Amino acid sequence: MIESILDALSYAVNVEYIVVRVAMLICDTIGIIILMATVFKSAYHYFHKEKHVKLMLAQGIALALEFKLAAEVLRTITVREVSELIVLGSIILLRGAITVLIHWEIKTEKAEIALEVQEEAQAAMQAIKEGAVNEHEHKL
Repeated sequence: MIESILDALSYAVNVEYIVVRVAMLICDTIGIIILMATVFKSAYHYFHKEKHVKLMLAQGIALALEFKLAAEVLRTITVREVSELIVLGSIILLRGAITVLIHWEIKTEKAEIALEVQEEAQAAMQAIKEGAVNEHEHKL
C-alpha cells in the first residue's frame, strides 16, 4: 500500500518536472523569437531612417525579457540544490534590474516623443496664425 503511494508520488513529481521543463522551454523560445524579430524589425526601420526605432527596440527587448524571466521563475520549481538556487536568484535579480532600466528608458523615450509632437503642433499652430495674419493684411 505504501509502495503504491510512493510510486504515485514519484510519478507525479516526474510529470511535474516534465511539465515545468516544457513550459520553461516554451517561455525561453518565445523570448528568443520576440528578441530576434524585434532586432530585425528595428534594423529594417533604422536603415529606412524611420523615427522612434529606439522605442520600438526597447519595447521588444522588455517583452522578450518578461518571457525569459517567466522561464527563470519556472526554473525555481526544479532547483534541487542551494547553490543552484543562489545562481538562479542572481539571474532573476539581474534580469529584473535590466527590465526596470528598459522600462525607464521606454518612459523617457515616450516623454521625448510627446515633447517633440507638442513642439511640432505649436509650430504648426504658429504657421497657421501667421498665415491668417498675412491673409488679413492683404485684404486691407
